[in-house]
Amino acid sequence: MSNETVPFLTQEAYDRLAAELEHLSTVGREEIAKRIEAAREEGDLRENGGYHAAKDEQGKQEARIRQLTAILKDAEIGDAPEADGTVRPGTVITALILGDEEKFLLGSREIAGGTELDVYSEQSPLGSAIIGMKIGDTGSYEAPNGKSIPVEIVAVETFTG
Repeated sequence: MSNETVPFLTQEAYDRLAAELEHLSTVGREEIAKRIEAAREEGDLRENGGYHAAKDEQGKQEARIRQLTAILKDAEIGDAPEADGTVRPGTVITALILGDEEKFLLGSREIAGGTELDVYSEQSPLGSAIIGMKIGDTGSYEAPNGKSIPVEIVAVETFTG
């Protein structure tokens, strides 16, 4: 593995992703194959929109299967960490960013599931800048445009899903 951190997943997130992978690898592949075959039977493939749409969808599905396989293979599974005032993956952070209060989950988008929370990766400029900070700490991170963005940690909460 590269120098990226191991993805953290709750058991619920792991189970949800494993079920999605199982579905895509079996039923999903069968459905796409049937759609491609039905479109082939329509004739000229060069101008067959249904065929091209099905092939495009097949490519996206196979990419998702590869992504899920990699996530599940390397994931560290456990409960979301108990909040102790320190920013770490799997916690919900409230921070003042450029003076605006924002609440977000630090970690994998896959953990968030159906929540409304924004998610920032711990490898993102913001995520890597705040890891290890405590409530009341201030710092900054460099935005993609090169500007320094000030951040203050207001709260760290346990992610409850």
